[in-house]
Amino acid sequence: MKKKFLSGFATAAAAALMLTACGGGNGGEGGSEAGGETEELREVTVGVLSIAPSVGVAYGIENGIFEEHGFDVTYEISSAGAAMLPAVSAGQLDFGVGNPLSVTTAVDQGLDMKIVAGYSNSLEEGNDVAGVVTRADSGIETWADLEGKTTAVNALNTLGDLTVTYLAEEDGADPAKVNFSEMGFPDMPAQLERGNADAVWIPEPFLSQMLDDEENKLVGYSFQETDPGMATMVTFTSGQLAEEDPEMVADFGEAMKAALAASQEDQEGSRELLVEFLEIPEEAAQELVMERLDGEVNREQLMFMVELADKYNFIDEAPTEEELFLK
Repeated sequence: MKKKFLSGFATAAAAALMLTACGGGNGGEGGSEAGGETEELREVTVGVLSIAPSVGVAYGIENGIFEEHGFDVTYEISSAGAAMLPAVSAGQLDFGVGNPLSVTTAVDQGLDMKIVAGYSNSLEEGNDVAGVVTRADSGIETWADLEGKTTAVNALNTLGDLTVTYLAEEDGADPAKVNFSEMGFPDMPAQLERGNADAVWIPEPFLSQMLDDEENKLVGYSFQETDPGMATMVTFTSGQLAEEDPEMVADFGEAMKAALAASQEDQEGSRELLVEFLEIPEEAAQELVMERLDGEVNREQLMFMVELADKYNFIDEAPTEEELFLK
């Protein structure tokens, strides 16, 4: 495996300390022959999270897709998307991959960010990548039954509680009486069993593990039931970089689309990379329910999410399409 791919793992524990400069890695050494001259690759650093869909970036690096588009890509692993946004805004990262609600919230709070490309999506049908689980004897059967109950999410004002709130209201509940608490995903199974939450919103691989326990049951898939195939992550950059180097930003968006399309098509190869990327057993990588990787931007779908965020006061003022997307 290429050294560049492995370099991302070496930075995981100290990502916050290393986000100090644009570009990085071994990019200055690369190049491609064009018309007898060496064309240097453009160095970019991409922030990713240590979650399964991020393997799309690793796939693009490992298989030379970014190089084919003229980029020498290094990725930095961030422990949280909230830390990635200011790093992109400050130019310490050239691009980031994170959930679209976080980008929307950042724009609402005054950070000039632009969505460059799509990235990952929930599944339109069948088993989805995240859902709400409760105990089999809880009496919770529908989204409306969550009224007056407490649902655990990993962080407040994110896609988890947004979609659950929407579905509960659509099902007849008072959204103001749907309560949430913050809890780490690894802690959720035990805390649900102890009664410290009435339900939990949880993604893969934890979701499948919880549903293997017959004492638990699925309430529903909040992404899929809110908007089938809704975007779970997007590729973004700073408004400053988009303005200063629009051609490079647009070209990188095309490179990301190509990398994600190839990774989505090559499920076997992507899952092989997951073993090292997430440090999980090969069997777990093969069984994992994966988001659909797609670099195309569905503006209508994303603006529906913005409308929901505005409706439930997750943001103060909804950004316009012009504020949120590249021109």
